[in-house]
Amino acid sequence: MEEAQAWLRHRQIQDIECIVPDLAGVARGKMMPTEKFFSGPVMSMPASIFAQTISGDYPPEDDRFHHNPTDGDLFFEADYSTLAVVPWETDPTAQLIHDAITQEGAPVETAPRNVLKRVLSLYEKEGWKPVVAPEIEFYLVKPNTDPDYPLTPPVGRSGRPEVGRQSYSISALNEFDDLIDDIYDLSEAQGLEIDTLIHEEGAAQMEINLRHGAPLELADQVFLFKRTIREAALRHDMYATFMAKPMSGQPGSAMHIHQSLLDIETGQNIFSAEDGEATPEFLSFIAGHQEFLPAVTCIMAPYVNSYRRFVRNSTAPCNVYWGHDNRTVALRVPNSKPAARRLENRVPGSDANPYLAIAASLACGYLGIKNELKPEPPRTGYSSGGPYSLPRGLTEALTLFEECEELVDVFGERFVATYRAIKQEEFETFMSVISAWEREYLLLNV
Repeated sequence: MEEAQAWLRHRQIQDIECIVPDLAGVARGKMMPTEKFFSGPVMSMPASIFAQTISGDYPPEDDRFHHNPTDGDLFFEADYSTLAVVPWETDPTAQLIHDAITQEGAPVETAPRNVLKRVLSLYEKEGWKPVVAPEIEFYLVKPNTDPDYPLTPPVGRSGRPEVGRQSYSISALNEFDDLIDDIYDLSEAQGLEIDTLIHEEGAAQMEINLRHGAPLELADQVFLFKRTIREAALRHDMYATFMAKPMSGQPGSAMHIHQSLLDIETGQNIFSAEDGEATPEFLSFIAGHQEFLPAVTCIMAPYVNSYRRFVRNSTAPCNVYWGHDNRTVALRVPNSKPAARRLENRVPGSDANPYLAIAASLACGYLGIKNELKPEPPRTGYSSGGPYSLPRGLTEALTLFEECEELVDVFGERFVATYRAIKQEEFETFMSVISAWEREYLLLNV
């Protein structure tokens, strides 16, 4: 705390955004003057912030899910390692991510940061240290103030909107040079490290790759990057969207997660043996994903829109196949030296909560190793046209999650019941809206 006070004084910070990511990955919290932050009591907020849908509603109670009967306060402890400036604010402002605890001092089971910590503790007990590297895709679009109208690409510096597919095009990336400069500047001001930034397949679709590191730190970075990219886009009269499938006829946006495991004592990658070959642990880690990915798809694909991304004969997976340097499967083993052997999970969408998506992916691998599962043979050819092995919709995915006893043990009954209730309520809200497709094809034909 003393170091934080000195850091804030040196930068003449006037206000602090005290934030916590909710189940949707939305930043909740309070802003307060710096002096009050250090002189006042522990920050508190209602327990209901972790039982809220993306539309601001609350799910009904049932036999497994119950609201806090008094909506009493939860307490929030600052993680001072996350202290950073908010470079887009006009007054000197800092941001600080907090952890949620009960009034008795226990971690709140439904707080996403605590969910990831719970999974990481399982690895720590085994003497393993996970390392991850997320890749986040997003679209730039024209401002859309009326949701009845479809999204369209923005105008670049040439004065024309992008059309067609421009994968890895530098000239297409240069269309948004000023925006990209702002993204780099705002990221550097917050200590966020970008490995690479590329133009993806879709019109005005970008991808940011982050440097590998500790899962909690990288989840924090994804959480902050999303805020940063949205703010940078607004400076240039654009929206940045992390919807999994924002536009018909365009590719979806993913959040691929690269994962490896180190031995805590030696620092060696346990996925590679001394002779450089893959270890049984690596194969079981893959097999765990094949076995349990369908049951955590509701976390990797958390909204109705998310399932529009899973399309055959596309770069988005519809199966749980694996293969070496094969982008037509869900689980890709990139070409690498033995020390960098890793598994890339290509299932999560960019709309997923990074804390929960990383936790879910690591949970699959953990269960695979503990159960000594064996993977199917790797796919060596084109594999995107096969049958679906991932759930096709949110309600099906939620059922698989809630009925998987091993995952309930990993995540905890309270989190599973709360997450399921929230997502069911979001589905019911979606079903209350009549789509343009229904008006187009049903209005005068049925």
